[in-house]
Amino acid sequence: MSSITSAAAMKLLDVRLKHAGSIITSAIGEFSTSGVQEIACLRAGGTIDLYRIVITNVSSDGDDDDEEDEEEVQTTLKLLKRIETRSTLRSLTAIRISGSKKDVILVGADGGCLSLIAFDTAASASNNNSDASVTYKLLHCPTFGKSGCRRDTPGQYLASDPRGGRAVMIASTEKRKLVYVLNRDSGGNITIASPLEAHRPRTVVFDLVGVDNGFDNPIFASLEVQYPEYEDAVLAERKKKKEKEDHDKMEVEGGRDVELGQHGDGYTKQLAYYELDLGLNHVSRRWATSTIRSACCLAAIPGGLDGPSGVLVGGEDYIEYLREGMTLPPSSNGESKVTPKRLICAIPRRELHPKSKGVLITTISVLRQKKGKFFALAQSELGDVYKVTLQMSKEDKTVVTHMTICLLDTLPVGNGLNISKLALLFVPAEFGDHGLYQFDAIDIEDSAVKFTSEETISAFVKSGKSSEDAFYASSENAAAIVPTFRPTILRNMHKVFALDSLAPVTSVLVGELAGNEVSPQFYTLCGRGPRSSLRILRHGLSVTELAVSELPGTPGGVFNVRDDRATKNGKFHDRYIVVSFADATLVLSVGETVEEMGKESGFLTSDPTLACSALGNGDKDGGIVQVCPGGVRHIRRVNNQVNVSQWSVPGIKKIERASANEFQILIALAGGELIYFELDPMSGNLTEACTRDVGTDVCCLDVGPVPQGKSRSLFAVVGSRDSNVRLLSLDPGSLLVQKSSTTLGTTKPHSAALSIVSDDDGASELTMTVGLEDGSALRANVDPITGAISTSPSRRFLGARPVAVSRVTLDGSPSTLLLSSRPWIGRNGKGRHAMAPMSYAPLDYGCSFSNEAVREGIVATSGSTLRILSVGENGGNNALLGNDDDETFNATNVSLRYTPRQMCLLSAKVGETNKKIVLALVESDYNDYGAEDKRSMGFDGTGRLKTTSKKIESKSNDDAMDMDEDSDDDANNEEKKEEADDEDEDDINSRLTPIRGPVPSGKGRWGSCVRLVDPQNACNTLDCVELNRNEAALCCASVRFHSRGGESLLAVGTVTSMTMHPLCHKESHVVLYRVVNGDRLQFLHRTKVDDGPVLSLVHFQGRLLVGIGRTLRLYEMGKRQLLKKCELRGLPTMVKTLHAAGDRAYVGDMMQSLHFIRYDSTANRLVLVARDRSSRPITCQELLDMNTVAVGDKFGNVSILRLPGGADVGAIDVTGTRALWDSSREDATPKLETLCTYHVGEVVTSMTRASLVAGGAESLVYVTVTGRVGAFVPFTSREDVEFYTSLEGYLRVEAPRPTGRDPQAYRSYYAPTKHIVDGDLCDAYSQLPYETKQKIAEQLDRSVGEITKKLEDTRNAIL
Repeated sequence: MSSITSAAAMKLLDVRLKHAGSIITSAIGEFSTSGVQEIACLRAGGTIDLYRIVITNVSSDGDDDDEEDEEEVQTTLKLLKRIETRSTLRSLTAIRISGSKKDVILVGADGGCLSLIAFDTAASASNNNSDASVTYKLLHCPTFGKSGCRRDTPGQYLASDPRGGRAVMIASTEKRKLVYVLNRDSGGNITIASPLEAHRPRTVVFDLVGVDNGFDNPIFASLEVQYPEYEDAVLAERKKKKEKEDHDKMEVEGGRDVELGQHGDGYTKQLAYYELDLGLNHVSRRWATSTIRSACCLAAIPGGLDGPSGVLVGGEDYIEYLREGMTLPPSSNGESKVTPKRLICAIPRRELHPKSKGVLITTISVLRQKKGKFFALAQSELGDVYKVTLQMSKEDKTVVTHMTICLLDTLPVGNGLNISKLALLFVPAEFGDHGLYQFDAIDIEDSAVKFTSEETISAFVKSGKSSEDAFYASSENAAAIVPTFRPTILRNMHKVFALDSLAPVTSVLVGELAGNEVSPQFYTLCGRGPRSSLRILRHGLSVTELAVSELPGTPGGVFNVRDDRATKNGKFHDRYIVVSFADATLVLSVGETVEEMGKESGFLTSDPTLACSALGNGDKDGGIVQVCPGGVRHIRRVNNQVNVSQWSVPGIKKIERASANEFQILIALAGGELIYFELDPMSGNLTEACTRDVGTDVCCLDVGPVPQGKSRSLFAVVGSRDSNVRLLSLDPGSLLVQKSSTTLGTTKPHSAALSIVSDDDGASELTMTVGLEDGSALRANVDPITGAISTSPSRRFLGARPVAVSRVTLDGSPSTLLLSSRPWIGRNGKGRHAMAPMSYAPLDYGCSFSNEAVREGIVATSGSTLRILSVGENGGNNALLGNDDDETFNATNVSLRYTPRQMCLLSAKVGETNKKIVLALVESDYNDYGAEDKRSMGFDGTGRLKTTSKKIESKSNDDAMDMDEDSDDDANNEEKKEEADDEDEDDINSRLTPIRGPVPSGKGRWGSCVRLVDPQNACNTLDCVELNRNEAALCCASVRFHSRGGESLLAVGTVTSMTMHPLCHKESHVVLYRVVNGDRLQFLHRTKVDDGPVLSLVHFQGRLLVGIGRTLRLYEMGKRQLLKKCELRGLPTMVKTLHAAGDRAYVGDMMQSLHFIRYDSTANRLVLVARDRSSRPITCQELLDMNTVAVGDKFGNVSILRLPGGADVGAIDVTGTRALWDSSREDATPKLETLCTYHVGEVVTSMTRASLVAGGAESLVYVTVTGRVGAFVPFTSREDVEFYTSLEGYLRVEAPRPTGRDPQAYRSYYAPTKHIVDGDLCDAYSQLPYETKQKIAEQLDRSVGEITKKLEDTRNAIL
């Protein structure tokens, strides 16, 4: 890391490797295309994502009509557009203006502006699957307040009028509400009027929603609480004691109930209607009523002719329906003196949930199915999803008679529920992967666990209580009347797609621990509770191996031959796979099975094949061309007879290189002679068109693809042994005329390919990719008119072997396959070229492959094997290479039992001499039971017990029914049963759902374990030690005591019965474990410590340094426990992080930033050397060198602090003459210098120093609580610093501001940004209009291509 800290003024570049996975909120609608369901998401980190719900039929394209019934439907989410806002996003709503066929979104952020954004599909883009075809336009961005997330600045809540989008209300957490009126002008453009104020002082808002009341004046419902003035509160304080005493006396004596808000708690929660009078252009508070005190969310009910209007209010244990002027039907209990005033229904509860604790409804969503028919879905804090239905009176459809709540399924807890008209449900999870679910059944009232409002109201009437508020405020009352259930796997829906999300990431470790890979892996601790996992991220695309077959020898090439018959959807599949050997050719026929072909194929199998291709455009059979060393063979099938015509090489020369497409063939003979052939469209014969001698041997050549709607490629690329690459014309008027060339220097070309790609505007570009002998690849743009090669080609090192280049298709777009010591995929998208490795073994040769089973695949050779591969996996984002600004990663998940807290590496001894690296993790969950307690309670976290037993019973019944069948069919029955078992297992896997364990009734309950995994064996668990006695492991470290001979031991810091509010615990311990034989943890001893919880441990000079509350303590190894050697007391709040190097310890305080500590071995004491002058609430830290530390705080800032020169000289008083009071003075302690400051925008939870490529420079890798992975990369030259600093300065002015937030102000949220360049902002250059790019390039004295190449080279140097 010396390269980072060598310069006096450190300069870093922030590079995002993976976007934040956490979704704040989302909305469903038709945004870019009318009639197509899409989902708009606000992600943490300031990005707006637009996803399209894509439903495709995965079926065979054969001619058998019976197979149509076996079509499978595949549902995915396609990323269409990603908008970088560089702001903190807060709220989102979708709105459709009257007369429009598409929805627009309104976004509230911290910029003090309301953003109205519309999406559109570019007319020039013909490929609907390309994200370049979707653009966005900022229609309006009016400013209404100060920037920042302030409690009185609107933006936290946003609601729109459901009828025609006539108005929108934006509200702050406290006091302020603004209403904007939307309309259209004469040109059809959306207009927005000046805001109307609806402020109400001393009012706290909990939720906001637009009420559907037909086409009357727009109404907005607000869930709010009004608190008294401070003076009134002081006067009321004197009455509190007396009121409290009176209340307690009434409770003891069974006196009358007192209304909520009268107990001295100071507030009553209300639902208020705010009406916009369109005639008077005025907003007034129309109506208000009290609701349950625990209410926290709202949902609007359809009104007008579609429903009764009103809102659903979700709270603890109950859902209430409220509407202005509503009346309840008469109670069935006529003898009761109590008249119910509320239409409220209790929700069913879990069987093991404690009666003293309520279940809070966190989100409600309503779907209008058709006129007069709708339903709502509500989710609880435990993840249970309920269906809510309202029954209306037959006489008056605006009167709701009763409500029914029934259990639907259990899903991960989400930040919202987006119900699609396609019977799909999108759940943006709070933590973990987001899910898209398909409904199997929705009308479940007859079979599901349910409860009604009639039963709820009847229970209140029978209780004899006089106050509804007091009855509904008690969780015991709700638990006594509702039915219970036990959560299982999904019954009424199944998961069809998942969006990856790492959130939350608690720790990261980077290194090559697998033992057999080139690049390092990212080991991240992710998730919470039952969704916790250890995820191993590898840079590259995931690869699915579909088939592997042994070959009779080592091949020298592989080709695909297209079938001339188009499928039903107009696409072509492959007919043959041709494998070339040194002296033979193997032809494989592609169908339901792959079979070897002989002479009947027409191929010459006794010679190697240099190139082959199907000829013609598919309208008629043009035949197949095969190029061998001895000549060119044209294979045609006439009247089911194979007709072969051959052009032979004159003399004794041989063909050395060849390339062919559908209409053109180019061959190179020994000595550099080129011969060009064309397919005559009239006769269907091949004709020799031109010959040219380039004067040197040809290494590689390619004629390029034929553009759509054209009959020829206009250019061919030829690489020769003189290290030149020439671009030759194939235009009929100038055949084989050189248009341009480029020199490669000392290396030689090995392969070449021309590709046609589409830019963001839908225009086509011609790209040349050349694989070089030295293992690098060169890519350059080619002018499609003149054939000029760009003057700034991009070059990237790929591996130690020469690079073989070929064209493939990925995600419907042309891509490039580059094979070296590691396979790579390159593709254009988002205005830049993206390149990522494939997570697979080295390949020798490859080309694209497509058949009925594999739509887009790759057929390749590796050694003496033939492999069929599929790039990307269903449900992953890595198939979208080029559609995202992220680097491409694929993940391997290892499920964990509890929330992971920390991890460390251990060197374990195996046998006498061998050693292995193992990974130790500590997991713990607050407010949860341990595994043994859960098993004793009968809890099943998978929810599969009942399902498995039912399937076993059904299978046994099937066996009994089949006993009388003919014995000849036994084999078929066995096969059918195996297929049915596989289908059942697949169905169960799609229905698995994480289920949270039972909630303890008391405080301070923990579930925790210590896990040992093997990173060399896919991180399989070697040992897992469950902690009992309500003990929680919070931190761990590897320690090597000198008294133990340097053996690596595992130290774990634990607390017992710790509660968060207030923060207290019974005991704290440091537990030592020994790794036995590399696969088992052996308990050594436990040491009880005082002064606070143990939150950090570190190895320090052969001892263990422990942070215990406000104390830093040094321990030595003892036989029965750790032995205390010295300590430092009086640290500001609590030791959160620890690092050590030499005789120094670096202590991160939970509230008071960083402290440098030095160990005085002569006096055996710890001495404070320096501290930070700013108060930073530290969340993580990483040591850069002896004097420099990077820290992250809980506000999303990253700072780099350095110890001033000579500051530690006077820390230890060797003379003994310094006065005691001088050494303890605050101003006498040296202060740390702040080298860099930067606001990431997300809480950084872990940092580590690592090299992301083998042999590369180190970077500072960080992860955030919302799932972002990034790196701070040090600049290595002054030129790079000046370039990026200037580019960032220009982009701060020129880059779009979708939410009105200034980029520099955002990165300087809490302190001015210093010496760190915003890499996200620099990457925005590639997405600017060309005129803006040209303007910035002129100011930088560079060309647009040079700037783009510089940006790509910087990112390529990292990974």
